[in-house]
Amino acid sequence: MNEQMISKAVEQVLRELNSGHGASHECKCKKHKMSLSIAKALIEKVEQKAKEVGVNVVIAVSDQAGRIVAVHSMDDAYIASYDIAVNKTFTAAGFKMSTAELAKLAQPGQPLYGIQHTNEGKIVIFGGGEPLEVEGKIIGALGVSGGTAEQDITLATYGKEVLKEVIRGC
Repeated sequence: MNEQMISKAVEQVLRELNSGHGASHECKCKKHKMSLSIAKALIEKVEQKAKEVGVNVVIAVSDQAGRIVAVHSMDDAYIASYDIAVNKTFTAAGFKMSTAELAKLAQPGQPLYGIQHTNEGKIVIFGGGEPLEVEGKIIGALGVSGGTAEQDITLATYGKEVLKEVIRGC
């Protein structure tokens, strides 16, 4: 096969992809996987809500394995909030639960007391981290840090609740 024939075959495949042939499969798969476009759109929604609440936060989104997809630091957010937000996504993805729920299990006398000292100190046991689910499957996690614990929880919960809306828009 010569170079010209290969080029024509590639062009044909690209035309088919761009014409929508197979697009339904692509869209279906996207909603079951964290993408940069979903992460950015979710961060934008959470930032809008943070402005309404009057707090400057760091917002982090990871994939289902806790690997960061995107992080956004609002102006004047605490410097330390960056690592905390990132670690909240790691914790929520790793334990498949909110960091607020894990906090209850990590109190003295509870079954996971001391868990925050594992995983090189990346486990966060206070609110602001939420697993992100679509149709019962975790596709990632959201971490918010910079406000009070209650503000971080409110913003992370809001992000979790608007995920389906965000995915529809991507």
